[in-house]
Amino acid sequence: MNKVTPFLMFDDQLEAAIAFYTATFPDSEIRTVARAGKDGPITSAEFVVGGQVFMGYNGGSYFKFSEGFSLFVDCKDQREVDEYWDKFVSAGATPSQCGWITDPFGITWQIVPRRFMELIADENPKKVQAVMKAMMTMVKLDVAVLEHAYDAA
Repeated sequence: MNKVTPFLMFDDQLEAAIAFYTATFPDSEIRTVARAGKDGPITSAEFVVGGQVFMGYNGGSYFKFSEGFSLFVDCKDQREVDEYWDKFVSAGATPSQCGWITDPFGITWQIVPRRFMELIADENPKKVQAVMKAMMTMVKLDVAVLEHAYDAA
């Protein structure tokens, strides 16, 4: 186990969440699970999503996720943004804004094209501001629109 590992406290959806996450992202696996009884529901698990190790627990309704914690997905291009976005929407996720989407288990994800990060790292503040302004109008991020804003600035 890593020295520091994110620990996610679910209500009672841990099993469904890890099934979705490990099916959605490459380099994912379920490492260990503990069940309530031989055939009971999963109570805790260690799992890997996109190479990141997580611990999860079904802790009941006392704990809630918020957008104060989100998971950032580095997408190599628009095709990958679209692929992840569509998988989340198909699973019942709720799109928000600026590339953020909250999955049906309450965790918020940022689905971000790598090109956006490159554009906002530019030394020209007018170009960065134009890209940020364009991004603020979006739900799912669109690389072509972001690049157009950059080029027009």
